[in-house]
Amino acid sequence: MKFGTYQVSRKGGREKNEDRMGYCYTRDSGLFALADGMGGHPEGEVASQLALQTLAAFFQKEAKTDLKDPQRFLQDAILAGHHQLLRYATDRGLTDTPRTTIVACVLQGGNIYWAHCGDSRLYLVRGDRLIARTRDHSYSELREALSHVVPLDEKVNRNVLFTCLGSPGKPVIDSAGPMVLRTGDRILLCSDGLWSSVEDPDIVKMMSEFPIHDSVPEIVEQALRNAGEKSDNVTALAVEWEASEDDDAAGNVSTRTLGEDVFASTIQASMSGDSFLPDIDDDEIERSIREINEAIQRSGPRKP
Repeated sequence: MKFGTYQVSRKGGREKNEDRMGYCYTRDSGLFALADGMGGHPEGEVASQLALQTLAAFFQKEAKTDLKDPQRFLQDAILAGHHQLLRYATDRGLTDTPRTTIVACVLQGGNIYWAHCGDSRLYLVRGDRLIARTRDHSYSELREALSHVVPLDEKVNRNVLFTCLGSPGKPVIDSAGPMVLRTGDRILLCSDGLWSSVEDPDIVKMMSEFPIHDSVPEIVEQALRNAGEKSDNVTALAVEWEASEDDDAAGNVSTRTLGEDVFASTIQASMSGDSFLPDIDDDEIERSIREINEAIQRSGPRKP
């Protein structure tokens, strides 16, 4: 497996940056993820970091050296992040739970799988074409989808989401894949601070015409310029499959010579030593998996 990466995050006009991003990989599988802590709720930076920390912990446990079922993994790991947020709030007696959006993808066996909750997006660009893009879990995007069936005149604020991690109800997690990757395919994970200020055709144009280490920082800067002084946090993580650039270039990774026990991650595994996040060990992972399986069984069809 060979890929190139570029990632950047800018605070914009906000008091603090609540976006988080990162990736993990073994010899045969790679996980890339981005989370955007939600304003209006406490500790957005905790929500996004804890969600990614949970994903990374699950990936390290399950990818030996690949995932048996990448799509199921994404569903379970993201839902486990939701459970971790609820537990975090309960353990600390918070009146409101930290919340975050999340988008993640797995590259494995020449295929891509992805899942998301909220309005952080994934774009898949092939040549000069947009092959796939996640659909936001917002009332405005839902209204647009339904407008072809039922005429709707009322305008809806695009910032209002109907699901996220940390919400009282079970989060909606949409997933897709597998989709076969081709050499040079480019994947962009980004927060709404980017796509809300740069139109999709412009994102695709820049992603297709320039290497990711040139196009991504330019897209981010354009988003900041367009949004002005009140810009949201702008965060992007880009991946080029089977990167054709110099193998020794910064951000290029080849896993072909890695041993079976090698796990690499840019997602901090634990912040408990100097911060506020709990460790996630094997027992915690097993408990989350057990809770997920029990919830699935409870929601399944009942025997008469």
